[in-house]
Amino acid sequence: MKEEVTLNRKEQNRVMVLNQIETKGLTVERAAVLLEVTPRHVWRLLAGYRREGTAAIAHGNQSHKPVNMIEEGLRQQVVALARGKYYGFNQQHFTEKLEAKEGISLSRSTVRRILLISGISSPQKRRAPKHRSRRERYPQEGLLLQTDGSPHDWLEGRGPELCLIGAIDDATNDVPYAHFHEQEDTKGYMLMLKDITLKRGIPLALYHDRHSIFEVARDKEASLEEQLAGRKPLTQIGRLLSELGINSIAANSPRLKAGWRDYGRLSRTG
Repeated sequence: MKEEVTLNRKEQNRVMVLNQIETKGLTVERAAVLLEVTPRHVWRLLAGYRREGTAAIAHGNQSHKPVNMIEEGLRQQVVALARGKYYGFNQQHFTEKLEAKEGISLSRSTVRRILLISGISSPQKRRAPKHRSRRERYPQEGLLLQTDGSPHDWLEGRGPELCLIGAIDDATNDVPYAHFHEQEDTKGYMLMLKDITLKRGIPLALYHDRHSIFEVARDKEASLEEQLAGRKPLTQIGRLLSELGINSIAANSPRLKAGWRDYGRLSRTG
Protein backbone atom coordinates (compact mmCIF):
# COMPACT_ATOMS: atom_id res chain seq x y z
CA MET A 1 0.00 0.00 0.00
CA LYS A 2 1.43 3.33 -1.07
CA GLU A 3 1.93 6.03 1.54
CA GLU A 4 -0.41 8.99 1.08
CA VAL A 5 1.38 12.04 -0.28
CA THR A 6 0.44 15.52 0.95
CA LEU A 7 1.42 18.42 -1.29
CA ASN A 8 1.71 22.05 -0.26
CA ARG A 9 0.45 24.86 -2.48
CA LYS A 10 3.75 25.26 -4.33
CA GLU A 11 3.93 21.54 -5.04
CA GLN A 12 0.32 21.50 -6.23
CA ASN A 13 1.19 24.29 -8.66
CA ARG A 14 4.08 22.22 -9.98
CA VAL A 15 1.82 19.23 -10.58
CA MET A 16 -0.69 21.44 -12.40
CA VAL A 17 2.02 22.87 -14.66
CA LEU A 18 3.53 19.43 -15.35
CA ASN A 19 0.07 18.19 -16.34
CA GLN A 20 -0.17 21.13 -18.74
CA ILE A 21 3.12 20.03 -20.33
CA GLU A 22 1.85 16.45 -20.63
CA THR A 23 -1.32 17.58 -22.42
CA LYS A 24 0.73 19.87 -24.72
CA GLY A 25 -0.86 22.96 -23.17
CA LEU A 26 2.51 24.40 -22.15
CA THR A 27 6.03 24.18 -23.47
CA VAL A 28 8.85 23.39 -21.07
CA GLU A 29 10.29 26.88 -21.60
CA ARG A 30 7.05 28.65 -20.64
CA ALA A 31 6.52 26.29 -17.71
CA ALA A 32 10.00 27.26 -16.47
CA VAL A 33 8.93 30.93 -16.37
CA LEU A 34 5.81 30.12 -14.37
CA LEU A 35 7.69 27.96 -11.88
CA GLU A 36 10.72 30.31 -11.73
CA VAL A 37 13.17 27.50 -12.47
CA THR A 38 15.37 26.60 -15.44
CA PRO A 39 14.02 24.50 -18.34
CA ARG A 40 16.58 21.86 -17.38
CA HIS A 41 15.05 21.61 -13.91
CA VAL A 42 11.56 21.35 -15.43
CA TRP A 43 12.76 18.34 -17.43
CA ARG A 44 14.07 16.78 -14.19
CA LEU A 45 10.73 17.38 -12.46
CA LEU A 46 8.85 15.97 -15.42
CA ALA A 47 11.01 12.82 -15.52
CA GLY A 48 10.43 12.20 -11.81
CA TYR A 49 6.70 12.90 -12.15
CA ARG A 50 6.37 10.41 -15.00
CA ARG A 51 8.28 7.82 -13.02
CA GLU A 52 6.86 8.24 -9.50
CA GLY A 53 3.80 10.47 -9.82
CA THR A 54 3.12 13.13 -7.18
CA ALA A 55 5.53 11.44 -4.75
CA ALA A 56 8.38 12.79 -6.87
CA ILE A 57 7.14 16.36 -6.33
CA ALA A 58 6.62 16.19 -2.54
CA HIS A 59 9.52 17.63 -0.58
CA GLY A 60 10.47 15.21 2.19
CA ASN A 61 13.09 17.40 3.90
CA GLN A 62 11.11 20.49 4.84
CA SER A 63 11.77 20.03 8.56
CA HIS A 64 15.44 19.11 8.19
CA LYS A 65 18.43 21.42 8.17
CA PRO A 66 20.08 21.34 4.73
CA VAL A 67 23.39 19.49 4.74
CA ASN A 68 24.87 22.12 2.45
CA MET A 69 23.97 25.11 4.64
CA ILE A 70 26.79 27.65 4.68
CA GLU A 71 28.17 28.66 8.08
CA GLU A 72 27.67 32.33 8.93
CA GLY A 73 31.41 32.99 9.34
CA LEU A 74 32.16 31.61 5.88
CA ARG A 75 29.33 33.59 4.35
CA GLN A 76 30.63 36.82 5.87
CA GLN A 77 34.13 36.03 4.59
CA VAL A 78 32.83 35.55 1.05
CA VAL A 79 30.86 38.81 1.21
CA ALA A 80 33.89 40.71 2.56
CA LEU A 81 36.12 39.40 -0.25
CA ALA A 82 33.49 40.29 -2.87
CA ARG A 83 33.25 43.86 -1.55
CA GLY A 84 36.99 44.26 -1.06
CA LYS A 85 39.78 42.29 -2.67
CA TYR A 86 37.68 40.98 -5.57
CA TYR A 87 35.39 43.96 -6.07
CA GLY A 88 34.05 44.11 -9.64
CA PHE A 89 34.71 40.42 -10.42
CA ASN A 90 31.80 38.57 -12.03
CA GLN A 91 30.38 35.60 -10.12
CA GLN A 92 32.13 32.91 -12.17
CA HIS A 93 35.55 34.58 -11.94
CA PHE A 94 35.04 35.31 -8.24
CA THR A 95 34.14 31.66 -7.56
CA GLU A 96 37.34 30.54 -9.31
CA LYS A 97 39.47 33.01 -7.30
CA LEU A 98 37.92 31.84 -4.04
CA GLU A 99 39.10 28.30 -4.69
CA ALA A 100 42.47 29.12 -6.29
CA LYS A 101 43.61 31.96 -3.99
CA GLU A 102 41.56 31.68 -0.78
CA GLY A 103 41.08 27.91 -0.45
CA ILE A 104 37.29 28.31 -0.36
CA SER A 105 35.61 25.66 -2.51
CA LEU A 106 31.98 26.59 -3.26
CA SER A 107 29.77 26.06 -6.29
CA ARG A 108 28.99 29.06 -8.46
CA SER A 109 25.28 28.78 -7.57
CA THR A 110 26.12 28.92 -3.85
CA VAL A 111 28.36 31.96 -4.33
CA ARG A 112 25.66 33.60 -6.42
CA ARG A 113 23.06 33.03 -3.68
CA ILE A 114 25.33 34.46 -0.99
CA LEU A 115 26.05 37.57 -3.07
CA LEU A 116 22.42 38.17 -4.05
CA ILE A 117 21.23 37.91 -0.45
CA SER A 118 23.86 40.51 0.44
CA GLY A 119 22.77 42.80 -2.41
CA ILE A 120 25.87 42.22 -4.58
CA SER A 121 25.01 41.66 -8.23
CA SER A 122 27.34 40.37 -10.91
CA PRO A 123 28.70 43.07 -13.30
CA GLN A 124 26.86 42.88 -16.62
CA LYS A 125 28.48 43.27 -20.00
CA ARG A 126 26.74 45.57 -22.44
CA ARG A 127 25.03 43.61 -25.18
CA ALA A 128 23.26 44.60 -28.35
CA PRO A 129 19.49 44.90 -27.73
CA LYS A 130 17.46 41.90 -28.81
CA HIS A 131 14.66 42.24 -31.31
CA ARG A 132 11.37 42.25 -29.41
CA SER A 133 8.60 40.08 -30.82
CA ARG A 134 5.05 39.58 -29.56
CA ARG A 135 4.89 36.47 -27.41
CA GLU A 136 2.04 33.98 -27.27
CA ARG A 137 -0.35 34.15 -24.35
CA TYR A 138 -0.56 31.40 -21.78
CA PRO A 139 -3.14 28.75 -22.71
CA GLN A 140 -5.30 28.65 -19.58
CA GLU A 141 -7.08 31.23 -17.44
CA GLY A 142 -5.54 31.69 -14.00
CA LEU A 143 -2.00 30.64 -14.90
CA LEU A 144 -0.56 34.16 -15.09
CA LEU A 145 -2.00 37.50 -13.99
CA GLN A 146 -0.32 40.75 -15.01
CA THR A 147 -0.71 43.52 -12.45
CA ASP A 148 0.24 47.17 -12.28
CA GLY A 149 -0.67 50.50 -10.74
CA SER A 150 -1.10 53.63 -12.86
CA PRO A 151 -1.12 57.04 -11.07
CA HIS A 152 -2.92 59.58 -13.24
CA ASP A 153 -5.25 62.57 -13.20
CA TRP A 154 -8.23 60.28 -13.77
CA LEU A 155 -10.75 62.91 -12.62
CA GLU A 156 -9.34 65.45 -15.10
CA GLY A 157 -8.77 68.18 -12.52
CA ARG A 158 -12.08 67.67 -10.69
CA GLY A 159 -10.48 65.87 -7.77
CA PRO A 160 -7.25 64.38 -6.45
CA GLU A 161 -4.92 62.28 -8.56
CA LEU A 162 -5.73 58.59 -8.15
CA CYS A 163 -3.97 55.33 -8.95
CA LEU A 164 -5.69 52.58 -10.95
CA ILE A 165 -4.62 49.22 -9.49
CA GLY A 166 -5.70 46.04 -11.20
CA ALA A 167 -4.84 42.80 -12.94
CA ILE A 168 -5.27 41.30 -16.41
CA ASP A 169 -5.40 37.56 -17.11
CA ASP A 170 -2.68 36.74 -19.63
CA ALA A 171 -4.69 33.96 -21.31
CA THR A 172 -8.03 35.73 -21.80
CA ASN A 173 -7.26 39.46 -21.46
CA ASP A 174 -10.04 39.47 -18.86
CA VAL A 175 -9.76 42.01 -16.03
CA PRO A 176 -10.63 40.14 -12.82
CA TYR A 177 -10.08 43.22 -10.70
CA ALA A 178 -9.49 46.98 -11.01
CA HIS A 179 -10.10 49.84 -8.61
CA PHE A 180 -9.06 53.43 -8.02
CA HIS A 181 -6.91 53.93 -4.92
CA GLU A 182 -5.43 57.01 -3.29
CA GLN A 183 -1.92 55.88 -4.25
CA GLU A 184 0.03 52.84 -5.38
CA ASP A 185 0.68 51.14 -2.06
CA THR A 186 0.68 47.78 -0.30
CA LYS A 187 -2.92 48.14 0.87
CA GLY A 188 -4.14 48.59 -2.69
CA TYR A 189 -2.50 45.37 -3.86
CA MET A 190 -3.66 43.53 -0.71
CA LEU A 191 -7.25 44.47 -1.57
CA MET A 192 -6.72 43.30 -5.14
CA LEU A 193 -5.32 39.89 -4.09
CA LYS A 194 -8.09 39.40 -1.51
CA ASP A 195 -10.83 40.06 -4.06
CA ILE A 196 -9.28 37.89 -6.79
CA THR A 197 -8.54 34.89 -4.56
CA LEU A 198 -12.01 34.94 -2.98
CA LYS A 199 -13.90 35.32 -6.27
CA ARG A 200 -11.64 33.64 -8.84
CA GLY A 201 -9.30 31.40 -6.82
CA ILE A 202 -5.54 31.61 -6.33
CA PRO A 203 -3.57 32.31 -9.55
CA LEU A 204 -0.40 30.39 -10.28
CA ALA A 205 1.81 33.42 -10.90
CA LEU A 206 1.72 37.22 -10.67
CA TYR A 207 3.71 39.28 -13.18
CA HIS A 208 4.60 42.78 -11.98
CA ASP A 209 7.16 45.55 -12.29
CA ARG A 210 10.07 45.99 -9.88
CA HIS A 211 8.26 48.41 -7.57
CA SER A 212 9.47 48.41 -3.96
CA ILE A 213 6.02 47.12 -2.97
CA PHE A 214 6.99 43.79 -4.54
CA GLU A 215 10.77 43.69 -4.16
CA VAL A 216 13.11 44.70 -1.35
CA ALA A 217 15.90 47.07 -2.40
CA ARG A 218 19.03 45.16 -3.41
CA ASP A 219 21.21 47.01 -0.91
CA LYS A 220 19.08 45.92 2.06
CA GLU A 221 20.72 43.19 4.14
CA ALA A 222 18.75 39.99 4.71
CA SER A 223 17.94 38.98 8.30
CA LEU A 224 20.07 36.28 9.90
CA GLU A 225 17.18 33.82 9.58
CA GLU A 226 16.82 34.60 5.89
CA GLN A 227 20.57 34.30 5.32
CA LEU A 228 20.78 30.91 7.02
CA ALA A 229 17.80 29.64 5.04
CA GLY A 230 19.22 30.98 1.77
CA ARG A 231 16.23 33.28 1.21
CA LYS A 232 16.15 36.86 0.03
CA PRO A 233 14.30 39.53 2.06
CA LEU A 234 10.57 39.85 1.29
CA THR A 235 8.16 42.76 1.40
CA GLN A 236 4.68 42.40 2.91
CA ILE A 237 3.27 41.60 -0.52
CA GLY A 238 6.16 39.23 -1.16
CA ARG A 239 5.39 37.31 2.03
CA LEU A 240 1.69 37.16 1.16
CA LEU A 241 2.44 35.79 -2.31
CA SER A 242 4.77 33.22 -0.77
CA GLU A 243 2.15 32.11 1.77
CA LEU A 244 -0.49 31.80 -0.96
CA GLY A 245 1.89 29.84 -3.17
CA ILE A 246 1.74 32.46 -5.94
CA ASN A 247 4.97 32.74 -7.93
CA SER A 248 6.16 36.34 -8.06
CA ILE A 249 7.64 37.21 -11.47
CA ALA A 250 9.28 40.63 -11.84
CA ALA A 251 9.46 42.36 -15.23
CA ASN A 252 12.71 43.82 -16.49
CA SER A 253 11.09 47.12 -17.45
CA PRO A 254 8.06 49.27 -16.44
CA ARG A 255 4.92 48.06 -18.18
CA LEU A 256 1.10 48.20 -18.51
CA LYS A 257 0.91 51.91 -17.60
CA ALA A 258 -0.57 52.99 -20.92
CA GLY A 259 -2.83 49.93 -21.03
CA TRP A 260 -4.32 50.76 -17.65
CA ARG A 261 -4.94 54.35 -18.68
CA ASP A 262 -6.85 53.12 -21.73
CA TYR A 263 -8.86 50.75 -19.57
CA GLY A 264 -9.66 53.54 -17.10
CA ARG A 265 -10.94 55.81 -19.87
CA LEU A 266 -13.13 53.04 -21.25
CA SER A 267 -14.54 52.27 -17.80
CA ARG A 268 -15.55 55.92 -17.34
CA THR A 269 -17.14 56.31 -20.76
CA GLY A 270 -18.62 52.80 -21.14
